[in-house]
Amino acid sequence: MARPYNRLDKDNAVVLLVDHQAGLLSLVRDFTPDEFKNNVLALADIARFFQLPTILTTSFEKGPNGPLVPELKAMFPDAPYIPRPGQINAWDNADFVSAIKATGRRQLIIAGVVTDVCVAFPTLSALAEGFEVFVVTDASGTFNPVVREAALNRMSQAGAQLMNWFAVGCELHRDWRNDVEGFGGLLGSHLPAYANLMQSYAASQG
Repeated sequence: MARPYNRLDKDNAVVLLVDHQAGLLSLVRDFTPDEFKNNVLALADIARFFQLPTILTTSFEKGPNGPLVPELKAMFPDAPYIPRPGQINAWDNADFVSAIKATGRRQLIIAGVVTDVCVAFPTLSALAEGFEVFVVTDASGTFNPVVREAALNRMSQAGAQLMNWFAVGCELHRDWRNDVEGFGGLLGSHLPAYANLMQSYAASQG
């Protein structure tokens, strides 16, 4: 049976950036490196634009997984940052779950590396506890498209909603009249075609 359309709500959503680490990024082969970095930073920009609570976590960063990519640390200097000492599933870390629950929000927007483990495991765990989970597919990466599709299928069948960063931003924004230049500028900074569209719009307004 189809589920009702329950939109993302900027007053009820929290962004989870899971294991975007220097070592793990080398495993992402279902996107080009530049494309993937752009997608992750686009999601991060959306989190800042809508002032969404954002939680950062890493897995075994003193080992081969490496540190969190510096851009995310710089973008969210005051965000909860949970370096997990060993738990593969972030939901197994009490500090991570406590940080989420402390926000009081029930919609989880999640992205991470790798999709089939670092995203799928906490997604399935959160769904089991009654949270709504929105997986940002193009800001999550893994070994190849076959692995990605299997992971997305597993999460979707469990009740997760699959979105890309552009759709996340548009659903949160709701109405262009809220802010044309600000939101349009954000999109244009990550989508060259949208930058052209905004330039055409600006010229028509002149």
